[in-house]
Order: sequence, then C-alpha cells, then structure tokens
Amino acid sequence: MPPGDRWRVSADVDLSRIDPGSTEGAPGGESETEAALGALNEELLALQERLWAEGSRSLLVVLQALDTGGKDGTIRHVFRGVNPVGVRVTSFKAPSEEERRHDFLWRVHRWVPAAGEIGIFNRSHYEDVLIVRVHGWVSEAVWRARYDAINDFEKHLVAAGTTIVKLWLHISPEEQAERLRARLDDPAKRWKFNVEDLEERKHWHEYMAAAEEMLRRTSTPDAPWYVVPANRKWYRNWAVNRILTETLVAMDPRFPEPKDLDHIEIPEV
Repeated sequence: MPPGDRWRVSADVDLSRIDPGSTEGAPGGESETEAALGALNEELLALQERLWAEGSRSLLVVLQALDTGGKDGTIRHVFRGVNPVGVRVTSFKAPSEEERRHDFLWRVHRWVPAAGEIGIFNRSHYEDVLIVRVHGWVSEAVWRARYDAINDFEKHLVAAGTTIVKLWLHISPEEQAERLRARLDDPAKRWKFNVEDLEERKHWHEYMAAAEEMLRRTSTPDAPWYVVPANRKWYRNWAVNRILTETLVAMDPRFPEPKDLDHIEIPEV
C-alpha cells in the first residue's frame, strides 16, 4: 500500500470511524517517528529544489481543520528547512469588503502557486462550504452549488500544471478541549486563545457533518482529500510529510538539462 493511501478519503468516509489518536503505520513511538521525520524533511527539501529548478509545475497544499487542529504547527514542522524562496503560505481569514464584492473563489485564485512553487493554504476556499453552512450565512442552495464550482476550479488548476493535495487534520473534541486549556494555562500561549473558539466548539457536530459532505463531494482523483489523525502532533507531522513526499516523488520533478558549458572559462580578476 502506498503510504498516502492509508489516509486517502474513500467515497463513504465517516469521520466518526476514524480514530484521531491513531498512529497506524508509524515507524515506532514518538522518538522513533520524530527521528524518521528528519530524514523525510531532507527528502522533501531535495524534491522541492528540483520542483523549483524545473519551473514548470507547482504543488498546492490545502490544510483544513477545526480550531486548534494544528495547521500552524504542521506548516512549521513539515516545511522546516525548505527553501523559503519557493514556498508561499497564505492564511485565509474573514473576507474583506473587496473580497465580498467578488465570487467566493476570487480571493483564492490570486494566491495559487506559480510554476516551481509550493503553495500552502492555511484554511481555504473550503471555508465557504463549512463555516458559512454551519452558521447559515448563505442559503443551502448557494453552498451546495459551491461543491461543483470548487471541483471545476481545481480541475482547471490541475490541467494548468498544479498538483493538489488536501489535508483534513482530524482531532477529537477531547483533544481540542485540552489544547484550549493549554492556551489558557500557558502565558506564552494566551495570545492564541480566542473566546470565539468556545462558541464554535458548540457547533462541533454540525462541523463534522459539513466536513464529511465536503470530503465526499470534493475528493477527486486529481485533487484528493486525506484525513490525517492529528491528536498526536508527532504522528500528524510524520503522516503529512509522508503524503507530500510521496506526492512529489510521483510528480518526479527534474533538474533542467544543462546547456553546453564545456567552453566556458572563469575569468581571472
């Protein structure tokens, strides 16, 4: 089984049957897995360098999770050491007035990675079938139509040379509560605490229903979703790195063929 297939979404995905605390497939416990992550980071760096040098294709990584799900931590650990020139992180928050005057995909398309780049979306266009659904900010007819719009949009990106990997970081409500408490208890983390997160937590089951339908409706062969058990941060980091490394290996980026440089001499100074 290719490593990524372990977490790839099936047509009948049921989040209640996926254990957020699973460590299936890990090379060992926490210490062994973190040791393996170092080697994976080196491989990811080498693959990113080839993608940047090739300069003809790109990789888009979409990260979605509930509050405290670990999007920031995943970016910090998985992409540690990569060349920042070829990686761009975009965080999508509440849309601005200008963004509201356009269709919901307008603000997203502007940040799609250019050829040679890895683009990382910290939240994404999928907020427009999650939070807007849960809070009833648009009608059901509107958010339902967005599934097809998203699939068409991603199909267009793939045809233009962008490989898409979408990751749902799956945590339990108990783990979320523990992480929220940790933010309150640690003065260095209190700045991350948002009282609004407690209100969002009340909608846990509505978010799970919205996420399941999102995963079913928008996981396609060209732009698959992966559900990563994320209660254990060390396992989450390893799993995400495996998925991305396997994706880049399959893309097989190549260094450009060098020009004939045999006649070149370095001048004396």
